[in-house]
Amino acid sequence: MSRTLIRNADTIVTMDAQRRELAGADILIENGKIAAIGQGIVAEDAQILIATDCVVTPGLVNTHHHLYQTLTRAVPAAQNALLFGWLQTLYPIWARFGPEHMNISAQVGLAELALSGCTLTSDHLYLYPNGARLEDTIEAAGEVGLRFHPTRGAMSIGESEGGLPPDSLVEREADILEDCIRVVDAFHDASEGAMVRVGLAPCSPFSVSRDLMREAALLARDKGVMLHTHLAENDEDIAYSLEKFGCRPGQYAEDLGWTGDDVWHAHCVKLDGQEIDLFAKSKTGVAHCPCSNCRLGSGVAPVRAMRDAGVPVALGVDGSASNDGSNLIAEARQAMLLQRVISGADAMSAREMLEIATLGGAQVLGRTDCGSLAHGKRADIAIWDVSGIESAGSWDPVALLLAGPMQVRDLFVEGRQVVSGGNLTTIDLPKVVEQQNRLVKGLMA
Repeated sequence: MSRTLIRNADTIVTMDAQRRELAGADILIENGKIAAIGQGIVAEDAQILIATDCVVTPGLVNTHHHLYQTLTRAVPAAQNALLFGWLQTLYPIWARFGPEHMNISAQVGLAELALSGCTLTSDHLYLYPNGARLEDTIEAAGEVGLRFHPTRGAMSIGESEGGLPPDSLVEREADILEDCIRVVDAFHDASEGAMVRVGLAPCSPFSVSRDLMREAALLARDKGVMLHTHLAENDEDIAYSLEKFGCRPGQYAEDLGWTGDDVWHAHCVKLDGQEIDLFAKSKTGVAHCPCSNCRLGSGVAPVRAMRDAGVPVALGVDGSASNDGSNLIAEARQAMLLQRVISGADAMSAREMLEIATLGGAQVLGRTDCGSLAHGKRADIAIWDVSGIESAGSWDPVALLLAGPMQVRDLFVEGRQVVSGGNLTTIDLPKVVEQQNRLVKGLMA
């Protein structure tokens, strides 16, 4: 039996049903689960990890990413473009990717997430050039050691048919559905504690047909997997929906079966009151991506209004081509501050945002086994050292956590220590970074 005792944490933020915060407490991990939590736990045969001067939280949960984009950070021609122009600049570069690009970029993005406290992440991979496949990223997650919810994305409407992507990056819809079945059958694990679950994710209303959206929803429900796409991201997105479909994005989603507690949409910056009510009543989830929305000038999503209405809201870092990085604790701080900018200083507390970043993400991804620290939950745990200069003088280290350390000291996923003393234990990160930079030079050439 594998046992680890995290001992004497200054504060454990449980995110349990009572939202307890335990002072001077311990956590006992056994076989990937939390076996006990509280003060004075004794386990003589366990490996001991001292957590003095640390705040312990559930692992953070990232609900929207494009891991392949870590190879296209800060591309000059895309620096100052809005969403549609940004995409049209980057599509030709992404068309040159292959399996190695997908795997290495995913390792880099996943490593960044792990170091920023993330234990569970989704990914939206919607282009498959030159033999790339979804398993290129699944293998990367296995190497880094994060719990993974990849989605089989797709684009089927190219420029010649009025879509945004070049024809070279789109697929036949019959082929897309066939591969969706393949990856779900091969990789989806519905069991408690699963390390890999697969979702279906046509890219967006402006890159796939109504038929594919409808067929994907039917297939996902037949297979018992979740649905994900981009929705209502900016003003261009709304204008496209009104022109092409004669309705707003929320209505479009509802008409095609894309609402419900098995669906989560990325961004939703421009949802109106009626759409927010629709999502609240149907328990449709939202992945809020504040840094990317700022970078692309898309606006600030109405998270306060969504939360007040009962919409399930989580956080996403989005791809590094629109965010520049994959730091989830920094994303949480940005989200908190933006809600205060648009709705007042009392609009969002650090504790509420930490809940969104942990339990909220797990709930949006349908993971009742993750997102909180309680007996029987999976041992996905982030340990934050608050003894450094970032926290010096703090009266409340939990409230300061979103402005404190931007990197974890230790991280456990399914009871396995993935980060120790601020360093990844699972992959040779300098070697992976070297491979990443070599691939970038090839793309630039």
